[in-house]
Amino acid sequence: MKPSIPKGTRDFSPAEMARRNYIFNTIRSVFSLFGYQPIETPAMENLSTLMGKYGEEGDKLLFKILNSGDFLRGVDRELIDNNALSKLTSQLCEKGLRYDLTVPFARFVVQHRNEIQFPFKRYQIQPVWRADRPQKGRYREFYQCDADVVGSDSLSNEVELLQLIDEVFRRLGIRIVIKLNNRKILAGIAELIGEPEKIVDITVAIDKLDKIGPEAVNAELAERGLSADAIDALAPLLSIDGSPEERLDKLSVLLSTSETGSKGVDELREILGAVRSLGLHAELDLDVSLARGLNYYTGAIIEVKAKDVAIGSITGGGRYDNLTGVFGMPGVSGVGISFGADRIYDVLNTLDLYPSSLLSGSKVLFLNLGSNEAVASMQMMKKLRAEGVSAELYPDAVKMKKQMSYADSRSIPFVAIVGESEMAENKMTLKNMMTGEQTLTTVENALELLK
Repeated sequence: MKPSIPKGTRDFSPAEMARRNYIFNTIRSVFSLFGYQPIETPAMENLSTLMGKYGEEGDKLLFKILNSGDFLRGVDRELIDNNALSKLTSQLCEKGLRYDLTVPFARFVVQHRNEIQFPFKRYQIQPVWRADRPQKGRYREFYQCDADVVGSDSLSNEVELLQLIDEVFRRLGIRIVIKLNNRKILAGIAELIGEPEKIVDITVAIDKLDKIGPEAVNAELAERGLSADAIDALAPLLSIDGSPEERLDKLSVLLSTSETGSKGVDELREILGAVRSLGLHAELDLDVSLARGLNYYTGAIIEVKAKDVAIGSITGGGRYDNLTGVFGMPGVSGVGISFGADRIYDVLNTLDLYPSSLLSGSKVLFLNLGSNEAVASMQMMKKLRAEGVSAELYPDAVKMKKQMSYADSRSIPFVAIVGESEMAENKMTLKNMMTGEQTLTTVENALELLK
C-alpha cells in the first residue's frame, strides 16, 4: 500500500519551505523590530483549558488525544454500550491539540502572571489543528502568526500594530487595504435603530453587504426580526461615503445620542489621526459593516485585504477587554493581530513576489574532480563558510556534465572548479552560471564576487 498523509495536512518540498520560511522570517523580524517577544506553548493542552472556549461547534473541532496506556481502564462500560460520546470523551481523553494560539496565550498569562512584566508584548508562530472538513484553502493543520500586547488600554498599541502590519506587507511587496471599525460603533448603531439586543443579527447581515447588496441585506434583516423602521434607520448609516475621516464626521453626527457609539468614533479618530501623522504605505478604509468575531472584540477591529488578488482577509485582529477572564483573572485588556500565513503564501505565489535568490540553498557548488581535489575544495569551502557564504561539494567524482546539471536544477548561481592547475596556484576557477563567465581567482577575491 502506498504511504500517505492524513487529509487536510500537507508535505512541503524544499522550494515550498524556502517560500514559507521567507514569510515567517519576514513576519518574525518585524515582530522583533517592534519589541514583541517570542513565546511557545505546547502542541497539546489539557482539554479543561480548551473545552468551552470556542462554542459548541468549536468543541467538536478539537482533536482529542487518547490517554496513554490502557485508556479503557476505569471507563464506565455503560457509556460505551449507550454510545454516550461526550461523556466517554471526558473519561478517555485528558488532552487535546491546540485549536488556536489565543486560548493557550490566555492560559500562559494567567499561569505565569507573577513572572510577566505588564504590559506584555508577545508573538507566537506555531501550528494549530482543527478537525474540520478539509477543502480548498482550509486545512486541519496550519500555522498562525500572532502578536498581542496585554495589560494596557492605550490606543497607541493599535497605532503600533497598524504600523507593524504596514511594514510586513511593505517588505513582502503586497499592496493592501487595512479596514478599520470599532465594536462600540456597531453597538451604537444597534442602539440608535432601537435594536440593541439584535446586534449579532445586524452585524451578521451587514457583513454580507459587499457580496449580496443592500436589498438582500434588508431582506435578511427583516427575516431576523428587525422592524421596517429599524431597517430604514440603518440604511443611511451603511451608505456613508467619503474618506475615513469624512465618514467618521458623519458617524459622529448620526451617533451623537449614543454614548457607546460616540466613544467608538472618538477611539477610531484618535487611531486614524496618529497613523496619518506617521504615514502608511497601505490604504486605510473605514468599514462600518466589519464585525470579525463580534462577541470577542470590544474596541477597534482590524482586517487586511490584498489589493491585487481576490482572496479572503490575510490578517485580522482587534481589541478585547477580557482575554484571561475565562481562567479566573478578569480585566486584562489587550489588542492583537494574526497573520494568515497560508493565504499570504497564496498571494505571493499568485503575484510571483518571491526574491529570485530564494530557492538556491547554496551560493556555490564545488565540482568533485577526485579525492585530492575534493580535499583542496573543502579547505576553500571552510574559508567561504567562515565568512557566511553557503557552499557545498558534489559528493561523487562523476562526469562534469552531471555535476553541472545538478547545479542548474538546484539554481546554484556559481560553480567552483579546483583541478590540478588550480591546486598548484592555490586558486579556483569560478563560473557564473547565469552569464557563463569564468574567473581564475583566490578564495579572498572569490569572497568579494560571491558576496
